[in-house]
Amino acid sequence: MNDMPEVAGLQKYPLARRGFMMSGLISGLTLATTRVDAQAIHTDAVGLEAMEVQIPTADGALPGYFARPAGAGPFPIVLVIEEIFGVHEYIKDTCRRLAKLGFAAVAPELYARIGDLSKMSDSGEIFAKVISKAPDATVMSDLDSTVAFATANHGDPARLGITGFCRGGHVTWLYATHNPRLRAAVAWYGPVAGPTSPIQPANPIDVAGDLLCPLLGLYGGQDPSIKQTDVQIAVDKARAAGKIIEIVVYPDAGHGFHADYRPSYKPADAADGWKRMQAWFKKYGV
Repeated sequence: MNDMPEVAGLQKYPLARRGFMMSGLISGLTLATTRVDAQAIHTDAVGLEAMEVQIPTADGALPGYFARPAGAGPFPIVLVIEEIFGVHEYIKDTCRRLAKLGFAAVAPELYARIGDLSKMSDSGEIFAKVISKAPDATVMSDLDSTVAFATANHGDPARLGITGFCRGGHVTWLYATHNPRLRAAVAWYGPVAGPTSPIQPANPIDVAGDLLCPLLGLYGGQDPSIKQTDVQIAVDKARAAGKIIEIVVYPDAGHGFHADYRPSYKPADAADGWKRMQAWFKKYGV
């Protein structure tokens, strides 16, 4: 990126009540996050500026990936939040897909200080050794820094959105209660409940009433790792507080149905969710 500063029609499915065992949280994620080499969608960088970047933060730089249309912009900004496997090719491709639509899309490696997720594949190990050790406050601060980076590189902070997948969907919920400049958020199968700790004191279900922007949640009806009754509780809390929220549940989809490099990929549901995401961003000014 030559001019960049150097480091500068599916019906909504009703939320069903169904049984859920705590052991299903990790086992469901483990089954759903099996990594495979094949990827269904490959987006080129023709007409784009797309590259690895270093994102300045409060305590050093984080690696990340940035893609935007060629030209001066400014372009609406979309933060793209990784799953538990880091900013690998699927996340980079998602950034390029968004850039093809006219967005400046940036995906920070939020867990880079703690471990190299590209070298880890076991979900339980990743959660225990990396994810659980990332303070929510640091994640929120790093995302603020990511917005500043995108703003300095042809992004328009007045048109700011966020989307994330799996753990990234969880982070999307939390950031939507943190940054008042957000115009819209789209969480793909983001867990809303789970263990807490002093450094991760709240889940989306606890803070849903504090949403600062409209939130769209996209979930799989066959996802064993997310209790849909918990999602409904979060929705009820948000609506009771007067917040704008919409949840779409795809009856036959499991966890990770947008991840086109995994067996869980559901092309029709992924495409429908992608269209809904675009419409949500457009409707609310991203």
